[in-house]
Amino acid sequence: MENTTVEIDIEQELQKLSSRIEFLREKIKKGEKHRIGELVELRRRFKELAKRKMSSLSAWERVQLARHPKRPHTIDYINNIFTDFVELHGDRKFGDDKAIIAGFAFFEGEPVAVIGHEKGRDTKEKIERNFGMPHPEGYRKAIRVMRLAEKFRRPVFTFIDTPGAFPGIGAEERGQSQAIAESLLVMGELRVPIIATVIGEGGSGGALALGVADRVLMLENSIYSVISPEGCAAILFKSQENAPEAAESLKITAENLKELGVIDEVIKEPLGGAHLQPVKMYRLLKRALRVNLKCLKRFPVEELIQKRQEKFYSMGIYQEK
Repeated sequence: MENTTVEIDIEQELQKLSSRIEFLREKIKKGEKHRIGELVELRRRFKELAKRKMSSLSAWERVQLARHPKRPHTIDYINNIFTDFVELHGDRKFGDDKAIIAGFAFFEGEPVAVIGHEKGRDTKEKIERNFGMPHPEGYRKAIRVMRLAEKFRRPVFTFIDTPGAFPGIGAEERGQSQAIAESLLVMGELRVPIIATVIGEGGSGGALALGVADRVLMLENSIYSVISPEGCAAILFKSQENAPEAAESLKITAENLKELGVIDEVIKEPLGGAHLQPVKMYRLLKRALRVNLKCLKRFPVEELIQKRQEKFYSMGIYQEK
């Protein structure tokens, strides 16, 4: 219990330092140059404390960071990386699912499609967006936007942040599994470049439905797994108290998945996590998206599709010694 208290204290101290640094920056911008020394000292303390915290994070602590309530969401990345975003609504069959945001925007002057899970911030929005757990109409909306992107030859960016697809009776009655399967199929054959980024929590098929891409990126403190640590612990250990142990065994961190070949690139987060320095996180991710899109454009469409399919077909193949 003592270690947990220490971690909480460090987190609170980092939050205080981050807020104080932003406050001083604004004051200095307004002409209070005499406070520059104080700002330099606060930055030094912040870096020292953040490095100590981040250097030895466990898988379970990464899970907590991936779920952090102040962590940037899909809508934040859309507003800070893209311009002139126009959201489309509805699947043309049943209704609109606010757990998935989908539409068109410009990325550094180029028209693109943007699709992502959105969990919401306050209680009202979380309920509206079903805590980021899509219904089948959400995936059908995503498919509709992907097809439009293909028609107009626009690259597709997806942002993954969901505990998983909604498992309710209504969702199953309206074809949840079919909608996810169709999304996998469409992404596998889409004739435009696709870049997927896990920005927080990548849970099961609900995440994979937006994850069949030419490049799969993960933020350093995000997670990607077939099941949550709590769900795994409940099945294997008959108790969710073993979730930290399950998290280690599942190999759900960005570093683990890069080693296993499940993802292509780990995007470093600012010290302390994306939630403490969101502006810097937007800049880092924007740079990674730019580099990867430029690289993908060099390949003919047929080669892109072939490489994309080969990458996912090869996952899970092993040799017995």
